[in-house]
Amino acid sequence: MTSPNQIKQALANVRYPGSGKTIVELGMVSDDIHINGDHVAFSILFDKPNDPFIKSIIKASETAILTYIGPDIRIQGNIEVKTKQPPVKAAERPLPQVKNIIAVASGKGGVGKSTISSNMAVALAQMGYKVGLLDADIYGPTIPKLFKLEEAQPLMQHIGERDLIVPVEHYGVKVLSIGFFVNKNDALIWRGTMAGNALKQLINDAYWGELDYFLLDLPPGTSDIHLTIVQTLPVTGAVVVGTPQEVALASVKKGISMFTEARINVPVLGIVENMAWFTPEELPDNRYYIFGKEGCKRLAEAMNIPLLGQIPIVQSICEGGDCGEPAVLDRDSIVGKTFLQLTENLVHQVEYRNSHLEASKRVEVKSIIPM
Repeated sequence: MTSPNQIKQALANVRYPGSGKTIVELGMVSDDIHINGDHVAFSILFDKPNDPFIKSIIKASETAILTYIGPDIRIQGNIEVKTKQPPVKAAERPLPQVKNIIAVASGKGGVGKSTISSNMAVALAQMGYKVGLLDADIYGPTIPKLFKLEEAQPLMQHIGERDLIVPVEHYGVKVLSIGFFVNKNDALIWRGTMAGNALKQLINDAYWGELDYFLLDLPPGTSDIHLTIVQTLPVTGAVVVGTPQEVALASVKKGISMFTEARINVPVLGIVENMAWFTPEELPDNRYYIFGKEGCKRLAEAMNIPLLGQIPIVQSICEGGDCGEPAVLDRDSIVGKTFLQLTENLVHQVEYRNSHLEASKRVEVKSIIPM
């Protein structure tokens, strides 16, 4: 007959890593040892529920019982883990009423990323979706200008037990930007941590409500802000904006690799080639490839990433941005139809992604290695 004392003698061969003592000496083995024939069960007490050695201690304890008591002992799966501290509850999913979170990024500045973000947001609203747009470019916010909201001042509203910022709604899109809270002529001289905290506040301390699509207009490049986003929100996928010239494609590749890097692993939904060609207003059928021809299209094919659309250089796009009226508002124009097609392609890719890949998750902080 096996006795509780024999069980403890066997477990006296299991040392807790780094302590120099056994789990018996540390008082980790409970006295509630249950023995029924060859069936043995007991519990081991750990200080914390996230103890890194839980699995290895359990495995070593099973091995000790089988080695010192007998190979026929039924012990596997019968060791219960108990902790002095209660298990930490899983953090509530941020923005639980938001279905799809889309990061719009670019490897370099000046490629029209904010213009693309604005027009896609408005197009999604025109298609009947509930849409939010966050200007995540803390140092160079342009969304207020593109939406004719430079004088907007968001209100605070007491919702539930909190005072929350209410996004400004225009063209059917809920919009927030750091530009609403600072002087548009002043430069923000903030360290990365301060900028990251401001961005988190715009996400977590705002009343976004129910959204089908939440677009994030990210700053150019790869920076603290991008890491803050993927660590704060479960990003559904990313859209990378570039231009066709060869010298710019290296930046597009970096923008893509930032999301596909194994520790981040955010799906890239597609590439948008902006400034694909120049079309004079008086010659709408003419195309002049002043920045090169189809560079992003070739890159998309080479990397097996969808090309969501090619946006030409058209005077109306520039004029619409300057006066705060996104070009897609004119749905019957060539440019309007182009942006609508781009957005329809995005919706298709999101639906495909959601049906073929697991649900989005926030990136664990510990999985990001400081550069």
